[in-house]
Amino acid sequence: MEIRMSWLAAIIVGGIAGWLTEKVMKSDMGLFMNIILGIVGAIVLNLILGLTGLVDFQAGASFSFSYLIVGFIGACLLIFIFRAVRGRT
Repeated sequence: MEIRMSWLAAIIVGGIAGWLTEKVMKSDMGLFMNIILGIVGAIVLNLILGLTGLVDFQAGASFSFSYLIVGFIGACLLIFIFRAVRGRT
């Protein structure tokens, strides 16, 4: 049986991951952007890890620490890429 993260849990985890990313990367994005960065970061990193065959985080509990880690790393990656494209790291 596969259990997917609910939308509410995704927003909460995305918000936490985005907030942690904001603190670590010293970016001032705001609450809404933190949630978006956390969720999109988790999706992007999950896709990358899935394509490489390393890890598949789609199956699991409705609220998992692994989702938070993947969202955090993915959001950091997105901010890093955004800054590199804009020319400021």
